Formats: sequence, structure tokens, C-alpha cells
Amino acid sequence: MADIVRVAVDCMGGDHAPYEIIKGAVLAVNESEKIKAYLVGKEELIKEELKNYQFKETQIVVVGADEVIETSEPPVMAIRKKKNSSIVVGLNLVKDGSCDAFVSAGSSGAVLVGGQVIVGRMKGIERPPLAPLIPTETGCAILVDCGANVDARASHLVQFAKMGSVYMESVMGIMNPKVAIVNIGAEEEKGNLLVKETFPLLKNCPEINFIGSIEARDIPAGKADVIVCEAFVGNVILKLYEGVGNTLIKKIKQGMVSSLRSKIGALLVKPALKKTLKSFDLSEYGGAPLLGLHGLVVKTHGSSKANEIKNSIIQCITFQEQKINEKIKEKITLRDE
Repeated sequence: MADIVRVAVDCMGGDHAPYEIIKGAVLAVNESEKIKAYLVGKEELIKEELKNYQFKETQIVVVGADEVIETSEPPVMAIRKKKNSSIVVGLNLVKDGSCDAFVSAGSSGAVLVGGQVIVGRMKGIERPPLAPLIPTETGCAILVDCGANVDARASHLVQFAKMGSVYMESVMGIMNPKVAIVNIGAEEEKGNLLVKETFPLLKNCPEINFIGSIEARDIPAGKADVIVCEAFVGNVILKLYEGVGNTLIKKIKQGMVSSLRSKIGALLVKPALKKTLKSFDLSEYGGAPLLGLHGLVVKTHGSSKANEIKNSIIQCITFQEQKINEKIKEKITLRDE
């Protein structure tokens, strides 16, 4: 059997915890023999819920953690005080080498702070970014950063571009991925101070395939493979993507049952339409890895249900097998001790 990828799963974080989280973990181990899931949270509750499922018992381990970090809590204080929370316990499993990855739909702030403080940044990484895959007309692109660094500097964005390129090459198989910076126009002289400062640095970076600026409307068309921006802009893009996608899917479904003629037509196009809509469902792409840490930390949406949790766990296999961290180390110029 291929090498096992050990994934710690925060069962207490997210809008639908713990039931959808546990269900997603079971779906993951049933889909792949390469996954061993460590379910972290209130032990008795998890064990009781697992009785509802069939799975290979050697692929799931329950790890007790009695405390829960709520989304309303200050992240730094929560990480310091709640040592027995599912987030802290799960991150420590990665830190001490018991697990290869950690997946959580819980407090974004706590996961980001805990990832850097507990798991730790790799040498040379200035700011670890959150980097989700987003669907495009040509496949998908990586959006980096979407929520970790709202006050990023130009040097941070250059590292984001390098790490995003490594991810797209190694995980998605896109050689020499096209890198673009989010801007309000295609012209080089446009943009705010951060974009104007970053543009020439990206342009003169020989390690990436920089194609210039990209406007938000061109992102879904797939004109770039690596979309670079600071977290405020990235988070707005991601949330708009989600909102527009959900609205379009809802309106299409409503239109398909609005009359007898549309219902007949719907039956004819249903297979092709279902496949197309699935390709634009963000939950199919898993969570957002926090790039540049000593171990893999994946943040999924707080509203994640079982399918997205499953995909977030499964994506850890590729990350581990392709040795993304080692490749990021090679790509980023390391600082001296």
C-alpha cells in the first residue's frame, strides 16, 4: 500500500460541526486507503456519531479535546488560553510529527495564528498566505492571498507568486503557470501604492511567468493561473465568487422548472448541465492551504458540509506526495541564520 497520509481533523469547528465534519472524514477514508484521519474534539460525542457509519477502523483515530475556540474569541488569546481546544490539539499533532496535515472549518483567526505560532513558518517565509483554488473557464486558478494578510507588503506578494506557482505546477500539473496581479486596469501605471510597488518586482522576477495585471472580470475566464493580491482584495473576490455562483445555480434551477417546456428541456440537458455546474462549485476544490509552514494546514469554509470536508482531506494526499513544502523551500531564497 502507498504511504499513509495522516490528517488531523478539527471536529468542533464550523457551522455544521461536529456531524458534517465527522461525515466528511468518513467519506474521505472510505474513498482513499491512503488517508488516516485523526478526529479531534469531544471524544464521547465523536465516538457516538461514528456508530452511524461504516469504515475501516484502522483508518480513524479519535483524539480527545474538550475545549472549543469560538469564532467570536480573539485568536491570539484563544490559542494561548485554550490549550486543550480542538484547534490547538490538532495543530500540535502536526508540530510533533504525529500527523502530516490539519484541516479545520473553525475560527479563521485561530487557525491562522495557531498555524504560524504552533506549526511555525518555514525559514525565509515572510507571511504565509491562504491559497484556495477557484474555478475558471479553463479549469482552475489559485487565489493567493484570500484572508491571511490584509496589510501585506510588496515583498510578501512576490513570495505569494512564487508559492502559488509551485502549487499549480506540482498539484495541478500546469507547467510555467501564468501569474497576474489583481488591478483596476491592464496598464502598468494603474493601481494603488501596493500594486504599483509590487508590479516591477514581479516583472523582474525570473522564477515566475508574470503576465501583468488582471482585472477581476477576467479571473473567471482563466486568463491567469496564479492570482496575486493582498488578503482584503482576495477575500472580497472569493466571497463574490461564492455569492454569484450560488445565485446563478439557484436561478438556473428555478428557470428549469418554471414551465412544462423548460422541464422537458431540463431532462435533455441535465447530465451536461450537472457536470458544468459541479465544475463551478467551490466545495469541489477543497479548502485553502496556508502555504509556507513546516506542515500542512488547510482552512475550509465555516459553512463547509461533508463533501467539502472530504475534498479538503483528500487534497492533503497530493500535497504530501508532491512534497510541496520541500519545493517551496527550493523556490524561496532562505535567510541566513
